[in-house]
Amino acid sequence: MRNFYLILVLVMESYAYAQSQTFELDPANNKDTINVIDLTGKKQGRWIIWGKTKQNTCYKPEAKVEEGAYQENRKNGIWKEYYCNSNMKNKITFQNGRPDGYAIMYHENGKVSEEGTWKVNKWVGNYKLYYDNGQVQQEFTFNPSGKREGTQKYYYENGHVMIEGNWQSGKEAGVIKEYHENGDVKAERAYNNGEVDVASIKTFEPKKPMPKPEEIADKSKKVLVKKEETLQDTKQKAPTVLNGYYVLYNRNKQKTKDGTFKDNRLMEGKNFIYNENGILTRIEVYKDGAYVGDSQIEN
Repeated sequence: MRNFYLILVLVMESYAYAQSQTFELDPANNKDTINVIDLTGKKQGRWIIWGKTKQNTCYKPEAKVEEGAYQENRKNGIWKEYYCNSNMKNKITFQNGRPDGYAIMYHENGKVSEEGTWKVNKWVGNYKLYYDNGQVQQEFTFNPSGKREGTQKYYYENGHVMIEGNWQSGKEAGVIKEYHENGDVKAERAYNNGEVDVASIKTFEPKKPMPKPEEIADKSKKVLVKKEETLQDTKQKAPTVLNGYYVLYNRNKQKTKDGTFKDNRLMEGKNFIYNENGILTRIEVYKDGAYVGDSQIEN
């Protein structure tokens, strides 16, 4: 009789457990469970985020938005995110809920956008940014502190070097060279600890014919204002087109943009990027209307 009651208790506990957790079956294999929420309400194991959970977006209900693994409600391992056309958007390595490891992003056309190693909210080691035609746009090296170190290069979309030189602890050091789009030297400037020696500046006219201005397409990314962003220290909505200096905030009162705009394009300043949990993951720096790298995040 004692065994009977023991079996009954175990059956009831198993039933209660099954009723307390939630999960789905993977459409690719009906035997595999996904999207498990355990007894304590924490996400565990493999998860797939579907378009049906992203209402009022361009995703179809059956389309994948994200997929990866949770451990104790925190992302771990490689997470993949997709565009609405099903092309890969990014593959980011997570450790304990934060991006930590190799990361690669893609343009919507499927070509690589940027790649490198993300460590404690900053890029470390080798990093590359690409144009949407697949050509390298920037080739940087970051030290363990997330500051640029060693040889750094910028490229035109035609593959010619735009700027090259040496950086130390995030600041220009030595001679920095600039080039015309046809490959000819444009200027040379000597730097010491990020400060330019004005007397050292040399400029050069191109030796070979230059492309006509109308043939040069402006491919620089525009930083657009989001509907929920507000102006600094006010509850007013930001203008749909920005001209001048602005500081913008999101619904969580976190700073999103800080700089000078021209026709909605961030010319000089910073663009702050947060993940879905409201954690600041990147600070993009813009100069002369172009993205020039990431600023270190202060912990």
